[in-house]
Amino acid sequence: DYYIFGAIPLEIYKKKKEDRYLELGLTYADGQWTLPENATDEQRRYHEEGYSWQTRVWLDDMFMITALQIAAYQATGNENYLERTANEMVYYLERIQEPSGLFYHATNAHYYWARGNGWAAVGMAEMLKLLPENHKHKKRILRSYMRMMDALVCHQMDSGMWSQLVNDHSVWPESSGSAMFTYALITGVKNGWLKDEKYAKAARKGWIELVSYLDQNYDLKDVCEGTGAKNDYDWYKERRKWVGDLHGQAGMLWCAYALIEPAK
Repeated sequence: DYYIFGAIPLEIYKKKKEDRYLELGLTYADGQWTLPENATDEQRRYHEEGYSWQTRVWLDDMFMITALQIAAYQATGNENYLERTANEMVYYLERIQEPSGLFYHATNAHYYWARGNGWAAVGMAEMLKLLPENHKHKKRILRSYMRMMDALVCHQMDSGMWSQLVNDHSVWPESSGSAMFTYALITGVKNGWLKDEKYAKAARKGWIELVSYLDQNYDLKDVCEGTGAKNDYDWYKERRKWVGDLHGQAGMLWCAYALIEPAK
């Protein structure tokens, strides 16, 4: 997961055009497709099939891999990065999106963890903003995104939040996943992918409730702690809640930016 750091110097490069930032960022982006000497058999297999050796088929990767490759494409214009990330995304869509539109956390963890699904929602939204209309994977990714947004509208709690386990409202409301879902909905409405009024209503309801989760220091409460994949209901239900954890702070900033960004 730490490879995603490479997106930061790439973003700085886009502003400052200093080669040192480009070189640092591309070290991480290219590293996701550079097979290490001590690679496992599984990592070698993914590499030989054209995917990142870091492929685990965990939801987290739908952002951790794709966002870095998107940043590399935006900084360089090299379409190889764009093809990498689109192919990787489709591979994950085929493996862990359920007919309901939601995603298992991993192939061996059959639970709809909120933040994991948030990574998928944001990863698809960011990619859809970037892919040209005639790209071979654009319709496929848009179809999966739409299915997920429909599922999220159905599973939104009356308060406006989403549960730590998205499909089980008996579990506590979780703020980082809720912020990511809200961002993905706002992005879809603003870009014209989500035309029905129900999506805008869900986004507005989510944002208003999330604001109430900020304390006097503007720290977001009830953010799920870092969570590996495990096929255990209680593992997800009983995760600790943090205040001000960056997983939640980032999601809130994304929402705020999306709200003020001019509509297309």
